[in-house]
Amino acid sequence: MRIDIMTLFPDTVNAVLHESIIGRAAKKGIVEINCVQIRDYTDNKQNQVDDYPYGGGFGCVMTAQPLKACLDSIMATAQGMRSRVIYMSPQGKPYTQETAKRLKRDYDHLVLVCGHYEGVDERFIEHCVDEEISLGDFVLTGGEIAAMAVADSVCRLVPGVLADEQCYTGESHWDGLLEYPQYTRPEVWEGRAVPEILLNGDHSRVGLWRRKKQLERTREKRPDMFEKFLPQDETDKKLMKELEKSAGRKRLTEPLECVRATEKDISRVMEIVGDAKASLRRHKVDQWQGEYPTEAVFERDVELGQLYLLRHGGEVAAFFVLSDMEEPGYAEITDGKWSSDLPYCVLHRCAVAAEYRGSGVSERLIARCEEMTREHGRRALRTDTHRKNKPMQKLLRDRNFRYRGNIQISCEPGHDTLRYAFEKILKDRK
Repeated sequence: MRIDIMTLFPDTVNAVLHESIIGRAAKKGIVEINCVQIRDYTDNKQNQVDDYPYGGGFGCVMTAQPLKACLDSIMATAQGMRSRVIYMSPQGKPYTQETAKRLKRDYDHLVLVCGHYEGVDERFIEHCVDEEISLGDFVLTGGEIAAMAVADSVCRLVPGVLADEQCYTGESHWDGLLEYPQYTRPEVWEGRAVPEILLNGDHSRVGLWRRKKQLERTREKRPDMFEKFLPQDETDKKLMKELEKSAGRKRLTEPLECVRATEKDISRVMEIVGDAKASLRRHKVDQWQGEYPTEAVFERDVELGQLYLLRHGGEVAAFFVLSDMEEPGYAEITDGKWSSDLPYCVLHRCAVAAEYRGSGVSERLIARCEEMTREHGRRALRTDTHRKNKPMQKLLRDRNFRYRGNIQISCEPGHDTLRYAFEKILKDRK
């Protein structure tokens, strides 16, 4: 790919495009970028490239003669190439990733014309320009910034410029979606942790998570793009159905606050319990289908200081019970065993308010329990759930909990007493 940039400020453009990734590609000969001084092609002694406009008005207009002479010189050295002359103009079509892909695919030589002052003589545009491109609905003092953006975005699509094709096929706008969020070390920064799923080494689950985040981000940040997006495969269709289902739910617009519950919060906790019971019943999960958990149970949790709330903007989004006391029933585990004898905390009763389901609160609830377990000086976190409670099991596995066996619980007669036991050994934060 060869790109010639016609400009009055070649040093400025060269300083940018001959550095970093594009600069290294140019040194290797993968791409060729030339910045050509328009002023060198004037036919007057003063090297004047502009003049006053006919009809009057503010400022000056670039004259056609030096622009045409500069272009002729460039084209004389590009015989046989698939060339395209592009004028960087606020009147052009908005530039997109699809435009970049088209220019790289259909041409091996681009000439980018940078205007200045009040623009260029219209006759040069009519006679010499193939298309006009705009970066957006705003005006710059010259075309150089736009030309550099086009050159960079096209060159990075040339094989060999980036290390691998996936460096750009997974990025924002490639297939009509924004890019998924990226993270690097440390695992926790300013109290914000890297999503657990990115730490488990399961590439298929990571890929699914990233695709869902692309869809979520595009829907939230660029609804105009999301409306035009067509699912690429069955996975996209499934994920988009999940997003549609959660569209009416509340979104997390600020950090969740974790606080100890008081007796006055129990009424709200019981409301969430009621919704959770109904949801479990609809999914035929025999959990919390009797009187348990009662207000008396939560009153006891409050007395022990182990009932916590997650608040969002003053609203109770979820509750959970975290205890650092050993659970007697866990000693009778069957069909497996705990992975260690480390001191542990136990996650007991927990639920997310109906309006916050699917918003990410449940993931943050588990993450907060892990942090609190560390704060208690414990290295293991244990919990249990009904064998048919698939959403809870998926949540735990996504957070790298491991199924360790079965336990029996005490509950009202006629209800299933079997529970799957899960455990997570907490690593030291890097």
